[in-house]
Amino acid sequence: QVQVVESGGGLVQAGGFLRLSCAASGSGFRFYTMGWYRQAPGKERELVATITSGGGTNYAEPVQGRFTISRDNTKNEVYLQMNSLKVEDTAVYYCNAKPFQSVEYWGRGTLVTVSS
Repeated sequence: QVQVVESGGGLVQAGGFLRLSCAASGSGFRFYTMGWYRQAPGKERELVATITSGGGTNYAEPVQGRFTISRDNTKNEVYLQMNSLKVEDTAVYYCNAKPFQSVEYWGRGTLVTVSS
């Protein structure tokens, strides 16, 4: 069982920035594919960004150029730097840990609210 805990959400004005953090347990963290997803009110959960064990990254089109995902394997943490935030970025952000292709764990989420 992998424990996943997000932090760093909050209220920010449009154009501002936030940095989300996610801590995941397990001695094999460096091998996990990690990801950030989000779910806005009334919408389905959607991919934001992923980072592989080798550092390869993938971003959803709406956040490309504004968000950056990174990881620190020495701390078992993954981060999401969110810049130039927009009102439409308002959502609960979830961290996902994938030790294997068919196994994944989710955190409880952290709320990001962007005001106009």
